[in-house]
Amino acid sequence: MFMTLTVRPLAAGDRPHWDRLWSAYLEFYGTSRPPELLDATFARLLGDAPQHCLIAEAEGRPAGLAHYIFHAHNWHLAPVCYLQDLYADPEARGRGLGRALIEAVYAAADAAGAADTYWLTQEDNATARQLYDRVGQVTPFVKYSRGPKT
Repeated sequence: MFMTLTVRPLAAGDRPHWDRLWSAYLEFYGTSRPPELLDATFARLLGDAPQHCLIAEAEGRPAGLAHYIFHAHNWHLAPVCYLQDLYADPEARGRGLGRALIEAVYAAADAAGAADTYWLTQEDNATARQLYDRVGQVTPFVKYSRGPKT
């Protein structure tokens, strides 16, 4: 089925939509975050920080988001772009929304002169990896983390 897609930057009036999408993303990964962190994250996404958010609208309704960050990298003179979070409502999946968000992040990275754009996903995220295998290159790197300080 054809779906009209629009990708645009996050706006202050998007808070209810962002809350819904972000909460669904966190739920997908089996986690949640306290309200004060959501408030701080939304404020950062609207500010001048290196963090950015794109909203994808399907048929005029917010149905997906992408958070991305520009940062310095010791292997490049130019910054790189980290696509930190990507989420599409389940009913919008498989219809081009995720690809549109990734391509919009690619366009933002190109406009900023980024040397590369990269992201992570869980190894068993087979649905998302079907798309990622078409729009990116899998790398041999394994992520390690100290884990959150408590």
